Order: sequence, then structure tokens, then C-alpha cells
Amino acid sequence: MASDLKEQLNALKIEHDVRPPSSIGPRIALVAVVLVAIVAAGWWAVRSRPVLVRTAIVEELSRKSGGPGAVLNASGYVTARRQATVSSKITGKVVDVLVEEGMKVEKDQILARLDASQARQALALSQAQLEATRRSIDEAEARLRESKVRKARVKELEAGGFASKADWDAVEAEVDVNEARLATQKEQVHTAEREVDIQRQFLDDTVIRAPFAGIAVSKNAQPGEIISPMSAGGGFTRTGISTIVDMSSLEIEVDVNEAYIQRVQPGQKVEATLDAYRDWQIPAHVITTIPAADRQKATVTVRIGFDALDPRILPDMGIKVAFLGLASETNGQGARVVRVGRAAIRGARGEEFVFVVGPDDKLERRAVKLGPVGDDPAEVVAGLNAGERVVIEGPDGLASGVVVAERKSES
Repeated sequence: MASDLKEQLNALKIEHDVRPPSSIGPRIALVAVVLVAIVAAGWWAVRSRPVLVRTAIVEELSRKSGGPGAVLNASGYVTARRQATVSSKITGKVVDVLVEEGMKVEKDQILARLDASQARQALALSQAQLEATRRSIDEAEARLRESKVRKARVKELEAGGFASKADWDAVEAEVDVNEARLATQKEQVHTAEREVDIQRQFLDDTVIRAPFAGIAVSKNAQPGEIISPMSAGGGFTRTGISTIVDMSSLEIEVDVNEAYIQRVQPGQKVEATLDAYRDWQIPAHVITTIPAADRQKATVTVRIGFDALDPRILPDMGIKVAFLGLASETNGQGARVVRVGRAAIRGARGEEFVFVVGPDDKLERRAVKLGPVGDDPAEVVAGLNAGERVVIEGPDGLASGVVVAERKSES
């Protein structure tokens, strides 16, 4: 009995080493496979989504066959070699201004007048002093004549024994004194004449005249204001009446990068274009290169003269110039020029590249070589062909193989 009960109890005992089969492992593997598939699908979707960019077409322009082409471009301003802000030599109150902006003036034309009342009084005083000095000469001459007559009489008396040696010495000294007094009076007359000239010059300085012929481009003073050759009075004193510009002295000043200054020579032909008249090509020529460089900007200033002046050319106008080379120097490039906007150029100097959009809308990173010109658009010597599409604006991180799409302009 006892053995049977023990066997029954053993039959009811649970074996810990024997476990039923589980399905957890296959489920984990299945979840991992699904996650990998989702990540791969998301990566593929992101990778295949086009990147929005803006593009431009590479231009191709014609040049005159056999003619000179631009070897260097630069920009600058129209300047006047003869320009002056006309002021006065003395400090005074303006009583009349005879010039207006845009007025043509001739050399020595009166531009303004200052209060001359004090100068006139000073001149009248010096003239009166001169007249008094001249009259004193008449008195000195009369005294000298009298002393000479007395000297002659004493000489006759001395010859007859009726005058002493002391009488002769006295009258001779009197003649010398009167001669010296007359010489002094004459010098005083010269001094008084010089004083009159000075006062007359002060009076003339109250009239302000044009130093040369030109055009008045500004009117800086009004009647009643004080004008002075130097600033004074806490900023309430004017230092000029008007600014005169000699329009026949207009020329161009441009700053050329010192790395390309060897392309500029005196007498070289230049084609200039005013910012105000972009379709007007103005023939010009190089006058000289100023022999000094700007250390901070690494540029050299070049003076350029117009072959013919025109009323449309005004001082301080912005202007762009193209330095022309000989046909042989352009290496026969009279056929075609490939240009692209500088926004498409990437990379450091000497290592420039662009992103070209291929037929399948994928990017191609392509190295390019730029010409010597420095304007926008840039001339591309090698690396691009006309009609190709390049990226001019896009996000950072662009690379070859990236699919792109044209970004629509915001309205």
C-alpha cells in the first residue's frame, strides 16, 4: 500500500528541467525583420526625395571675330580732376550769392559778395594817410631848398672873410639833415602806398570769384551767414560758397586687384559702361596706373580717360570698365564666351567648382577654371558648356548623385 501511494505521489511531481516548447524567439526575429524593413523603406524614401534648389542656364555670348576682347573687368566712379569748393580768404558776412546749382560759370565770374563796409573805411583811412605823407614831402623839399640857398650864401661870405668856419659847418649840417628828412618822407610815402594796396586787396577779397570755368554743383551758403576759410563758431560758420566742377576734366578711377594689374598698360583701349546707361558703350583709354597699392584692399588705382565727353557723364557716377586686349592676346576667343552667375561658383580661389544638374536631375560636382575677369557673371574658361544647368542656390551638404528639383519662386 505504502509503495503504491509513493508511486502515485511521484507521478504527480513536476519536473523542473522539462519545459514546454516556447514561440518567443521566432516572434522577436519577426519584429526585427519588420523594423529593418521599415527603416530601409524610410531611408530609401528620404534618399529618393528631391532636394529643392534654384538653377540657372550657362550662357554663351558672341564676340566680334578677330576683334579685341576683354582681358580684365573692373568697376569704379567718374571723377573730376579739377573740382573746388570755393571759399573766401577772409571771415565775413555774406550779403549776396549769385550762383545756383547747375549754373555754368566762367573764370573770375563773381559768385558772392561779403560785407565790405569795414574794408572800405580801412581803405579810405590808408588813402588819407598816404595823402598826408605826400604833403609832408613838399614841406621837406622846401626846407631842403632853403638850406641849400643859405649854404650858398655862407660860402660867398666865407670867401670874403665875413663868415666863420662854424657858420659853414652849421649850414652844411642843416642841408644834410633836410636831405635825410626828405629821404625818410619818401620812404614813408612808399610805405603808405603799400598799406593802401593791402587795404584795397582786403576790399577785393570781399568779392568771391570762380577760380576756373565749370558747372556749379552745390550752393553752400546763403545771405546773412558768416563764411570763413576755416571752420569756427561752433559749426555755424560756413567754409564754402559753392562747389565748381570742370566738366572737361572728367575721367574714371577704378581699383584693380594687384594680382591682375600686369594686364593694364598706359594707352590701352577700354570699354566703359555707366550704371545709369547700361546699353551705352563708351570708348576710353588708360591714362596711367597710380604707383601705389592699397595694403588693406590689395588693389591699385587706375586712371582712365574718355575718348570723347558727353553731357550724360556726371561726376561720381558708378561705372564698369572692360580693359581690351589685342586680338592675338585673346587667343582667338572671338568666337564664343561661356559665362555663369557667380552665385553658382563654389570653393576657394584656384579650386572653384559648380554643381551641374544632369538629365536625370542628379547633381554632378565639376571643377571649373575662371577667366581673368572679375565681374558677375563670371567667364568660364574650362569645365562648362553652354546650355548646361547649374545650381545657384541650395542647402548645405550638396554632393554628387543627389536628386534635385527646381524650387518655385515665392509670389
